[in-house]
Amino acid sequence: MVVDTVDTARREQGRRGFSDIMTFDPPDDTSPATTGLLDFVFAEVWSRPGLSRRDRRFVTLACVADADAPQPLDDHVYAALNSGDVSIVEMREAVLHFAVYAGWPKASRLNGVVDAQWARIHAERGTEAPPPEPLLPLTTASDPEERLQGGERHFAEINCLPFAPARDNPYQGAGILNFVFGEMWVRPGLDMKARRLITVACVAFQDAPIPIDSHVYAALKSGDVSFDEMDELALHFAVYSGWPKASHLNGVIAAQQARVRAEREAA
Repeated sequence: MVVDTVDTARREQGRRGFSDIMTFDPPDDTSPATTGLLDFVFAEVWSRPGLSRRDRRFVTLACVADADAPQPLDDHVYAALNSGDVSIVEMREAVLHFAVYAGWPKASRLNGVVDAQWARIHAERGTEAPPPEPLLPLTTASDPEERLQGGERHFAEINCLPFAPARDNPYQGAGILNFVFGEMWVRPGLDMKARRLITVACVAFQDAPIPIDSHVYAALKSGDVSFDEMDELALHFAVYSGWPKASHLNGVIAAQQARVRAEREAA
């Protein structure tokens, strides 16, 4: 009897958590997937203290945008915007950041969902969606050489490395230096912590060993994401991208935490 009471209380906590986080009513079915969603994901994970709810939004959005599941993508974009946790400017900037680390085709779909859910929110509120923020002027240099030099500087700063890649091919020169670090990482629409969270989630589901090591390291080394926050990120990532990939991420986190600790001690 005590077990039933505890389960009932946990279920109710999950239903309240779902309504608060998703900004609409929880599902009513009693399938194992739904009860697990309520009892664990919304009764426990989302309310854990290691990451803020806003932080969790960015990890979740990256994962569901990658997952090829239309309804969760619609629901989480809607919830992030409708709750006010993520502004439309931040959301649109997150789409661009996601495009770089997860691919433009999936980002194209995410971009369409953002527009549709933003229009839906305003229709529900009986208001007109405001015009988008102007794209110009860009805050980065327009001179090609200045842009490349800025990209080299930002690459070293953001990745916490004493060097930048050479400009000897289009991928590194035109892509990494000119655009990714010459513009995208330093655009004003999204703060550095949010960019770190999106990036770590993306490299964790991409199965690319060097980027996951380097971006987990840089997020920790810079202090933009604390050790405790990174540990919590692995759990949240597991919920939305799967436990096997999260297990690998968890191992990378442990290794990079040890590396950062050793560097701090040596310094």
